[in-house]
Amino acid sequence: MEYLLFIILGALISVLSGFFGVGGGFILTPTLMLFGFSPIEAITTSLLFSIGTSISGISAHIRMKNILLKQGLILGMSGMAATQAARPFVFFLEEKGWGEWAVPMFYIVLLSYFALTMLKKGKKSKSGTENNTGWSPSIIKMILIGFFAGFVSTTLGVGGGFIMVPLSVAFLGLLPKKAVGTSLFAILLIVTAGFFSYASAISIDYWIGISLVGGGLVGSQFGAKLTAYFENEEITYMLGALYMATVASVILKLVNLNYTGLVLMAIFVGGFLVRSIAKVKLAKSRFKEEKERP
Repeated sequence: MEYLLFIILGALISVLSGFFGVGGGFILTPTLMLFGFSPIEAITTSLLFSIGTSISGISAHIRMKNILLKQGLILGMSGMAATQAARPFVFFLEEKGWGEWAVPMFYIVLLSYFALTMLKKGKKSKSGTENNTGWSPSIIKMILIGFFAGFVSTTLGVGGGFIMVPLSVAFLGLLPKKAVGTSLFAILLIVTAGFFSYASAISIDYWIGISLVGGGLVGSQFGAKLTAYFENEEITYMLGALYMATVASVILKLVNLNYTGLVLMAIFVGGFLVRSIAKVKLAKSRFKEEKERP
């Protein structure tokens, strides 16, 4: 039953991962800490999960032509370099016993900032430009965004997409759907480097990791396909709301209200799934009506 729970958890989180292009780690790491995992165990397990969901999500976004390969390589390679700088920092926090409060505080600060960024950006999503070819986005900006995302990825056990997506929208001028697909590609490079950095020194329950990945392989495909039913500004607003829900759950963890934090995340996921199902049904209904017209 325990592993079945983690399969379901992996599937639900990966739906959000494939939809928002965020790897799923920034949701999974605090959720695992709510379940009682130590910060470094949660980080390592989350990086393993992000590898699986990224691979699955990428395949769907390739078919939808949402991945900008050159930009993704720049973001990913700079992020991989950053993972090697972040690893000693995480072990330092663990050694000093600061990880229990430092990691949640990092989440609160970063997610609060990006929640506000994405909610403000939602009104401007329609005016974004399609950077499908060439080097319109600044290479310097891409390197800085990739390095920052990679450092945070290894520090917090996340894919880095929750940083990379909003920054790509805000500073590189990518439309949210392109930012989502390109982010997933870069995330795969980053989390693979980060996981192997930890795996050699940290012991985790690999059966839990495999259970999460197993559920994730199904969910991320579904999540990526859902982007076709939503407008760019809707995705932006919903990502901001997800950040806010995660921040609230981390704060509840700090005050020992783990169960309340889990309930809050469950409410958000449930609301997202209900809205998504309604969107799909509406689209199918409209398609059927158009097909039946003479």
